[in-house]
Amino acid sequence: MLIHHIHTLVQTLPAETGLVRGAGMQTLPVLHDAYLLIEGGRIVAFGPMAECPARADVQIDAKGGMVFPCWCDSHTHLVFAGSRETEFVDRIRGLSYEEIARRGGGILNSARRLRETPEEVLVEQAWQRLEEVRGMGAGAIEIKSGYGLSEDSELKMLRVIRRLKEMSPMPIKATFLGAHALPAEYRDNREGYMQLLIERLLPQIAGEGLADYVDAFCEKNFFSVEETSRIIDAGARYGLKAKIHTNQFNSMGGIEACVLRGAVSVDHLEVLTDEEIACLAAGHTIPTLLPSAPFFLNDEHYPPARRMLDAGLPVALATDYNPGTTPSGRMPFVISLACIKLRMLPEEAINAATINGAAAMELSADCGSITPGKLANVFITRPMPSVAYLPYAFGSHVIERVLVKGEG
Repeated sequence: MLIHHIHTLVQTLPAETGLVRGAGMQTLPVLHDAYLLIEGGRIVAFGPMAECPARADVQIDAKGGMVFPCWCDSHTHLVFAGSRETEFVDRIRGLSYEEIARRGGGILNSARRLRETPEEVLVEQAWQRLEEVRGMGAGAIEIKSGYGLSEDSELKMLRVIRRLKEMSPMPIKATFLGAHALPAEYRDNREGYMQLLIERLLPQIAGEGLADYVDAFCEKNFFSVEETSRIIDAGARYGLKAKIHTNQFNSMGGIEACVLRGAVSVDHLEVLTDEEIACLAAGHTIPTLLPSAPFFLNDEHYPPARRMLDAGLPVALATDYNPGTTPSGRMPFVISLACIKLRMLPEEAINAATINGAAAMELSADCGSITPGKLANVFITRPMPSVAYLPYAFGSHVIERVLVKGEG
């Protein structure tokens, strides 16, 4: 397959670039007036149109549009049963996230619905969402469990994700998030639920190969730093690295525990101290920001991206697609929010949603840039005056065609 007459080929990184950090995120390598050659579902070459090959089995005229690597969305809850617009209205009326949760809403609401929904229905609904985000440019994605909160339902969720992996050409990573909230039936037995997660579910999940990572919601009224640390350590015993929710509403030591234990990423970080930024700078854990969550919750606390970038951190962006706090998988809007609310430059935001998002799923060898040898997961835009136009035109659908492994 030959894509020709590309106005701008975006993110043409060398193969040795696994991620970019700090000031380096302001650089977004591009090639103007270019072609891209794909074979066997992978990128094999690119270059200036003056050197474009004369023939190919399939030719696509980009018609002066741009070609980007597909987004790498490293934090989603894409498998769920039913929407939660009533809670949306509750927040408009003034109820907080915590108040809604105490009334049986939030995560527990989704858990009740998921437990009642057959696996086949979950697969069908999740497939529709996966195809939707693919149409918006996603080419690699992480999907968490965490709306089951029981042995049978957590396993059901992870098996749904496994079905999606089998159905889709898109690379998909599965994360076990049993420690998302405390189920109502364990309200007076926290230790019993911890034992269920660690002693029963983790061995079975590892034995069936149902997850790539383990996660916990490290936050007041959810799971403590000590409980989160136990989950990370138990996952490590079964070969599951950690990707942890932390610092969404409070700073309570979760980042230090995650960096100490080599977590792949810490996600949310709406509340962050200078000491925690220094801790991240001294480790290898990727800070993943989810700006559409505070946007949808109408929270004034957005992640302090500029402070992180000035400290040299490799920031990633993800959608947090879920039914309660971010019912959208539209990565271009996340990039717009990163520019508007986090004061990230367009180049920084695009790096965060491509190569650094891939790194947050340990997929840098295959995804996140236009690099020979990587998967041909790319999208073609309509003609745009510049790369910055993508976040600027936040309400426009600029993506014309999405290819995953060269197909689409």
